[in-house]
Amino acid sequence: MTAGRGRILYFDCFSGISGDMVLGALVDAGLPLAELKAALGSLAIDGCDVDARPVLRAGIAATKFIVREHGSAGERREATAPPNGPHEDHHSGIERAKDGGSSPHHGPGPGKAAGSHGHVHAHAHRSLSEIFKIIDRSALSAAGRDRAKALFRRLAEVEASIHQMPIDRVHLHEVGALDSIIDIVGSVFAIEWFGAGAVVCSPLNVGGGTVESAHGRFPVPAPATMRLLEGVPIYAGAVQQELVTPTGALIAAAYATSYGPIPAMSVERVGYGAGDRDFPDSPNVLRVLVGRTAESAGTGRVAVIECEIDDMNPQIFGVVMDRLYEAGALEVFYVPVQMKKNRPGTLVTVLAPPERRARLADLLFRETTTIGLRYHEAARECLDRETVEVETPLGGVRFKVARRDGRVINAAPEFEDLVRLASAAGVSIKDAQALALKAYRERP
Repeated sequence: MTAGRGRILYFDCFSGISGDMVLGALVDAGLPLAELKAALGSLAIDGCDVDARPVLRAGIAATKFIVREHGSAGERREATAPPNGPHEDHHSGIERAKDGGSSPHHGPGPGKAAGSHGHVHAHAHRSLSEIFKIIDRSALSAAGRDRAKALFRRLAEVEASIHQMPIDRVHLHEVGALDSIIDIVGSVFAIEWFGAGAVVCSPLNVGGGTVESAHGRFPVPAPATMRLLEGVPIYAGAVQQELVTPTGALIAAAYATSYGPIPAMSVERVGYGAGDRDFPDSPNVLRVLVGRTAESAGTGRVAVIECEIDDMNPQIFGVVMDRLYEAGALEVFYVPVQMKKNRPGTLVTVLAPPERRARLADLLFRETTTIGLRYHEAARECLDRETVEVETPLGGVRFKVARRDGRVINAAPEFEDLVRLASAAGVSIKDAQALALKAYRERP
């Protein structure tokens, strides 16, 4: 499969989105469940485990991602809810922390997102610091753990704003339950595994009607979900149910680099992630398309955006690069230059799809001290790329393989895989790399 910044994921949210629907769709599209379990680490064995099974939704084959809680007697059971059973607290997903951090127990309302997984919780309520400790038990990369923590921090900020309370006193209620943490941590790993340089979402069908919560009856989307969806295109569909959960809204808003119809892309995989309910007239699924942008397949056009900077704190450059990539840049690089008055400076160069130029230019003006940019379009040619899994004496390693006219031009192991395996085996990175290259050359 293709890897690198040319990879694109398109989430078609015609029946809403939830965390478990994201995971079901990405497993259906090729994410190995075993690797997802390994990334979750002890999250997948302490109190519950995870699975995925094929289901039908309005006659469409899809994958249902499941969290099974361990029963009190030690048996494993799939947690299921009645037709209008509990899910996330639809008002906000939190409980207020009172009297030194304890929280009153809120009874769940009957409303439930149609796309949600419907696991039964023990109404766990956790503070942000407690959730961070749980995330640190996962086997995500350092960047993945940081991303997962940033998502929960965003949830806590929303709750603090809604309830007019300090963020350090926010206790996440159902969204802080272990299965919801698994949904978010797992989605971070899944999107990272596909190596997507861009995530695009359709406008989100939020459903309609109202939901009941411990705080009363609220129109769909509920307050916390609506706050998370600020700036995201949404619409109300014919189904009078809540179709977008807080976790789904969080993932879409955090990862989408743009919204709209299916972009120009070469589709490699299609996955369907199932929601709980089976609507008779419309498949209750999240569809994901995995492929390459038109600019990354063979030849294409890119926008080249440049500026020189000589008066900015150098610490800011790292943040700017991260935000440019998050906004859809294909490449970002810095080159030292000598500027007027013999001052040292930095040449900032950004390569991007032409349609992203205006957005990235705005980001550069907002995040840096530059007062002017120049840009032009250029033709480019790319090798065909795919990712292959190679078994080595230390474990599985992903290789990025580049071809031209069907002939392999280059094959390189993923450095993050080498670091993980070398650390586990107690060998040097260069030895792990040598073993990986040998295994690649000698594979059948």
